[in-house]
Amino acid sequence: MDASGPVRVALLGCGVVGTEVARLLLTDATELAARVGAPLELVGIAVRDVAAPRDPVVDRALLTSDAEGLVRRADVVVEVMGGIEPARSLLLAAIEGGASVVTANKALLGQDGPTLYAAADDAGVDLYFEAAVAGAIPLVRPVRESLAGDRVTRVLGIVNGTTNFVLDRMATDGLELDQAVKEAQALGYAEADPTADVEGHDAAAKAAILASLAFHTRVSVDDVHREGILAVTAQDVALAAETGHVVKLLAVAERVADGVVVRVHPALVPTGHPLASVRGAFNAVFVEAESAGELMFYGRGAGGAPTASAVLGDVVTVARHRVLGGKGPVESSHAALTVHPVAEALTRYQVQVRVDDRPGVLAQVASVFAGHGVSIETVRQARADGDQADLLVVTHTARDADLAATVVDLAELPVVRAVLSVLRVEGA
Repeated sequence: MDASGPVRVALLGCGVVGTEVARLLLTDATELAARVGAPLELVGIAVRDVAAPRDPVVDRALLTSDAEGLVRRADVVVEVMGGIEPARSLLLAAIEGGASVVTANKALLGQDGPTLYAAADDAGVDLYFEAAVAGAIPLVRPVRESLAGDRVTRVLGIVNGTTNFVLDRMATDGLELDQAVKEAQALGYAEADPTADVEGHDAAAKAAILASLAFHTRVSVDDVHREGILAVTAQDVALAAETGHVVKLLAVAERVADGVVVRVHPALVPTGHPLASVRGAFNAVFVEAESAGELMFYGRGAGGAPTASAVLGDVVTVARHRVLGGKGPVESSHAALTVHPVAEALTRYQVQVRVDDRPGVLAQVASVFAGHGVSIETVRQARADGDQADLLVVTHTARDADLAATVVDLAELPVVRAVLSVLRVEGA
């Protein structure tokens, strides 16, 4: 880059987010130049189909299908195309060519972030990704930089707006899961194929990124225990309300004795916990640190404008580094903690079981829990019908492996007709 010239910005992708990023770069050019200390020049936008209809704000003269050529003439490459390839190859080419990179690609970072971190470090350029987790919420930078002198012990959050909207609609109007998903699709919160959201893939990628930052340890999406919301029923949500809880899809990353456990799954959250009040498509992340205590980050987690806000914040930062000199933080993986399976997590279960309605059944059920060293906190009868009854059992904290083994043995107990649902309890 010519020290006296503009900072050349290349944009990879022109969907909802890419269009909004282009709009801000073009319409807020004067203000952005003042913040950076030099003009930001959008030199091109790489798209698959140059002839496809676009928002009028996009200057069609900037469109190109030659993404490889575009990254070679940029100082800053902004990637909002998503997916693993060709995004990965294009970003590595940009870094090799000396360009700093801003990406919103949580799937790529969750799967192969260390490769990008190492390449950026070797090349002496920036790699920023605030928009990859929780949209517009300033979260990555506080965890990576503001808490760098502290010891984070736990991260607990709602990081997928689609599933939060779905579960919220199930709670407020008693919708079944498929009905709520269809409504989310109609409102633009969910894709035509909602698999990444409802099966927890999106949240798992974000959990891997957050855990890597919080615990200075390389965590990939393959290290994350993942359960989606497909098994959650309207009855589960209704029962949660009866017991003073709401059902949320949570990303949990926490320290255990000699390592970390990272998991994504539906969970019961007490109504008094701050995360319980997160409604609609909003996101919120609760961070617990030894010195800072409890911190909560809340805001819009998705959408073109909120995500573009996070992208532009990163663009301004890395462009300012190029103008004034300097470089942002590199990957911090010095702790290299062991990533343990979910079996080592400490949690609580709520188990709903259908049993024979006769004397002695409760004692048999309790003996199964005791046999695995699991203490019961409460037992209540949810409902009774003829010769059967539904019990709702909530445990004290125990190892997930012991809790899971308890559920297996419960299902085999002669007096148990069915294990109807199993949900972890978090935030209590």
